[in-house]
Amino acid sequence: MKIIYALAALLFASPIAAQTPCGGPFGAFLNGVAAEASQRGVPSDTIRGFLAGAAQDPAVIRADRAQGVFQLPFLEFSQRLISANRLQNGQANARKWDAVFDRVERQYGVPRGVLLSFWAFETDFGQVQGNFNTRNALLTLAHDCRRPSLFRPQIFSAMELYRRGDFDPNRTTGAWAGEIGMVQMLPGDILENGIDGDGDGHVSLKTSPADALMSGAKMLRHLGWRPNEPWLQEVVLPADFDWSATGLNTTRKVSDWARAGVRPRSASLGPSTLPASILLPQGRNGPAFLAYPNFTTLFEWNRSFVYVTTAAYFATRLEGAPIYNAGNPDPALSGEQMKMLQRKLVAHGHDVGAIDGILGALTRAAVQAEQRRLGLPADAWPTRALLDRL
Repeated sequence: MKIIYALAALLFASPIAAQTPCGGPFGAFLNGVAAEASQRGVPSDTIRGFLAGAAQDPAVIRADRAQGVFQLPFLEFSQRLISANRLQNGQANARKWDAVFDRVERQYGVPRGVLLSFWAFETDFGQVQGNFNTRNALLTLAHDCRRPSLFRPQIFSAMELYRRGDFDPNRTTGAWAGEIGMVQMLPGDILENGIDGDGDGHVSLKTSPADALMSGAKMLRHLGWRPNEPWLQEVVLPADFDWSATGLNTTRKVSDWARAGVRPRSASLGPSTLPASILLPQGRNGPAFLAYPNFTTLFEWNRSFVYVTTAAYFATRLEGAPIYNAGNPDPALSGEQMKMLQRKLVAHGHDVGAIDGILGALTRAAVQAEQRRLGLPADAWPTRALLDRL
């Protein structure tokens, strides 16, 4: 059940309340938001209209704390997200919106496969956009003291969208984390990168595929996407490959990887002078990829390693690449085993971020460092043998 607060005297909030970034009584927090909005020059009627009926939503906090799906290893995660139906729908939407994708590729250099992949994973091509009240989600997350610096600015961006007539505080819905529309963009990203792709005078990411796709492409370009370059490619590695050279922290020219025996599984490698890294999502016995600079740009869209890798791989499938060679990787650690491993890595002096059971970039780097120290194949894939050795 949502908790609703009266908003009497919002515009008379004290400067002290305006400086409170998170926590405390929710009503006082709202007063602070209103005061800061006023200091930013937001009209008083906009502030009142935006905050009228504002509510704290406990379901948002529960969703924020329950992201266990990102603990899954790449093969299991990708097999859950990539289905024959999703692939067929992606191909059908590529044909249906071909003219829009042509515009996207001309203006921003973002391939249709990449946008189709995010469109599929974020909302199943617009079918599941989330039913959380966006204003309340942003207020709830900004009030929560886990990531206020991320969500508090989004409140004022949503206010501006409301002032422009592109946001209804009581009816606009989306994901629990405040993203809106078919490709799930935060209000600040919509303000900065929103495109009226269908020419109706509004940026409507919830109802207009043209708006959503053009806006998503512009945002990717803004985040650093390099036009007309590859992003991820499956490769085959020689048996005697130097596993310690794998991982996103090691970058070499494509020509150097080719001299080291790296071969494309299909088509040909990218331009010889392009920098790239060898990515082994599940170690040396699983699939192997060459990750180009555009791959790392995708982490600006979503921070999850397994999500980004899966989205990037699915994009290659939508562009015609074959199904990956899954190989036979060592069994993945359980969530609790991963947390135990992370605690042991911390005890050995490594920074792994949160002890969350998720194999993120920091944990991977720490695993690889310990594998080197212990004389194990340094492929950054944590195994029970490594856990026991530590």
